[in-house]
Amino acid sequence: MKFSTKAEYGLRAMVILARDYPYLRSITEISLEECISAKYLEQIFIKLRGAEIIVSQKGKSGGYTLTREPNKITVGEIVETLEGKIEPAKCNSPECKNSTCASKKVWVKLSQEIKKTLDNIKLSDLITK
Repeated sequence: MKFSTKAEYGLRAMVILARDYPYLRSITEISLEECISAKYLEQIFIKLRGAEIIVSQKGKSGGYTLTREPNKITVGEIVETLEGKIEPAKCNSPECKNSTCASKKVWVKLSQEIKKTLDNIKLSDLITK
């Protein structure tokens, strides 16, 4: 299981929004603070906005903020929004006996533990002031 830069950068941006909640922050401000491409951050924010984790306000003093308090948003919610459901990779072997595969149990258990861990970390836990 490998997470892309979408999850890493998205989480870094969300920590900034959590730290500054409920104030608005622009993509430009966040991209400069975290050294993330503004265009890439826009793509990430489209997904987060679609999942109603963040909201935008247009205008000269516009920007983004969280839709809920930081202690009501989990890292799991953010990661699954950006990466998709946390689950083991599909077996591509034509000989795979999925129902009796011993190693599949390991990967399923690992995926469940990763999801449980991420779901137990609140965005507010990551804020360092």
